[in-house]
Amino acid sequence: MFQPSKSQSQPPKAPGAGASLNDWLFWLESIHPTEIDLGLDRVLVVLRRIFRNKPKARVITVAGTNGKGSTVATLEALLRARGRRTGAYTSPHLQNYNERIRVDGQDVDDATLISAFEKVEAARGSVTLTYFEFGTLAAFVVLNDAGVEDWILEVGLGGRLDAVNVIDPDLAIITSVDIDHVAFLGDNREVIGFEKAGVLRPGIPVVLADMDPPRSVIQQAVAQKVMLARVGKTYTIEEFAGSTGELGFTLHVQNQAIRLPAGPLPVPSVAAAAVAMLTLEPDMPIVSIEAALAKVSVPGRFECLGRKPDIYVDVGHNPHAARWLSARLKALKGVSRKVHAVYAALADKDVEGVAHAMAPAVDHWYLAGLNVPRGLSSEDLQTKLGPCELPTVCAQDSVARAIEKARGDAGPNDIIIVFGSFFTVAEARLMLL
Repeated sequence: MFQPSKSQSQPPKAPGAGASLNDWLFWLESIHPTEIDLGLDRVLVVLRRIFRNKPKARVITVAGTNGKGSTVATLEALLRARGRRTGAYTSPHLQNYNERIRVDGQDVDDATLISAFEKVEAARGSVTLTYFEFGTLAAFVVLNDAGVEDWILEVGLGGRLDAVNVIDPDLAIITSVDIDHVAFLGDNREVIGFEKAGVLRPGIPVVLADMDPPRSVIQQAVAQKVMLARVGKTYTIEEFAGSTGELGFTLHVQNQAIRLPAGPLPVPSVAAAAVAMLTLEPDMPIVSIEAALAKVSVPGRFECLGRKPDIYVDVGHNPHAARWLSARLKALKGVSRKVHAVYAALADKDVEGVAHAMAPAVDHWYLAGLNVPRGLSSEDLQTKLGPCELPTVCAQDSVARAIEKARGDAGPNDIIIVFGSFFTVAEARLMLL
C-alpha cells in the first residue's frame, strides 16, 4: 500500500535569516518527494534529537474520521474553563497556517512558528520530512516552549503511522470510524479502525464516540487493557424536544446529567470531549462544563456566514460527515424552506456517496470547480455525479460564482450550504467575511 520515499540528490536549501513564514511554508512543500509518506521512523529520529524525554505536559490525542477538530476545540474550551493552560494542534487550516497551533486559545504568531521551524531544521540533519511531519514537530516545539499544561493533538491521517503518534498520550479519543483516504488507510471500517486504534497505549483512558465501533478498535482496546469509555455503554446521549420544539441533548455519565448544546458542532464530538474532561478532571462542576460547552464554535463547522438567506459553510467531505450535515439541514428547513447546496470537492473523495447522503435535504445543487491540487473542475464533478440524478443542477467554475448564483436564486427564508472540503470553505469565507 505504501511506497518508500526516494532520496533526493540535491535537497533544497532551507530559508536563511530574515525569511518570512511564507518562505518557510513554500520550502516545506519541496523537501520531501511525496506529500504523504506514512511511518514513524524518520519523525522519531528527529523527535529524539529535539526532546530527550517525553514532554512534562499531559497529552491528549484525538483520532477519527470526522469530528476531530470539534472534539479538540471542545476539550480545549473545557480545560481552559478549568484554569488549565492549553496547547492545541489541528490540521489542515482554512486561511492561515498559524491556525494549526493554538496556545491558550490563541493562534501562534509568525515569529514563534519560524523559530520552531528553525529548531526542527537544525535537528533533522539529512532526515527527510514531509510538510505535515515537519509542521507536527514544530508544533511540539511551540507547545513545549510555551510551557502549557495540556497538549491536545489532532491526528492528521489514520493514527498508527501518523506523525502525531510519536508522542505517547495520557488519554486518547477516537471520534468516529468511516471510509476516507482509501489509498492510505484501506477500504473498510475494520482495516481503518485498526489504523485509528494505533493511538492507544496500554492502561490509558480512552473515549470512543462511535456508536458502532469496528471490532478491530475494541480488540485493540481489550488487548491493551485501556480504561474504555464507550457511548451507549459507559455513557449515553439522550435526545429530547425543548419547550419551543427545538431539539436538545443530555449526556448521562458517571451518574450525572450534562446538558449539551444542539449545535453547531456534532453532538457525539462534544459529548466525547465532556467525558474526557470528567476523566481528566473528575471534580469539575457540571455547571462550569455546561457554561463552557455553550460557547464553543469552530470556524468552518456548520458556521453561519450570512442571513436572508441563511448561509452556512461546512468542511464535511465524506459520506459520514454528509449524513450528519444532511440531518442538520433537514431539521432547519422544515416544510417551507428550500436548501441550495454549493458543492466543490477533491478528486480522491467519494463524491457520489456524499451526494446520496445530502440528497434528502437539498432542493437545488450548484456544482463548483476547485482550482487547487487534486481539485475537481465543475465539469468533472458534474460527470461523476451524473448517475445520482440530482435535481436542478447548475455548474459554475468557482465557489464564489456558485455562491453568487445561489444567492440570486434563493428566497430570503431559504438556506444556502457551502461544503465539500477545507478548500471550498476557505474560498467561501474569503468571499463572505
